[in-house]
Amino acid sequence: MQSLLVQLDEPTYRALNRVAPAAKRQRAEFVRMAIRKALQATEEERTRQAYLAQPDSEADGDDWSSAEPWKPPRRTGAKRR
Repeated sequence: MQSLLVQLDEPTYRALNRVAPAAKRQRAEFVRMAIRKALQATEEERTRQAYLAQPDSEADGDDWSSAEPWKPPRRTGAKRR
């Protein structure tokens, strides 16, 4: 796992300590979760902007002529009883 050094302003640092204190080892996971959430939101916004720039046509949205038939996923592992 890679390390990252981040400098925070004092109010942000105090707020982080209230929510995820370092002594309880919650801070690193909190920061990782926040970064993942921000990355996902950024990607979703890029996708939204791409669709706004070039929306699907109505004809394309309803064309299921080339869709593959649905196959239920195969179960792996032990059987449940």
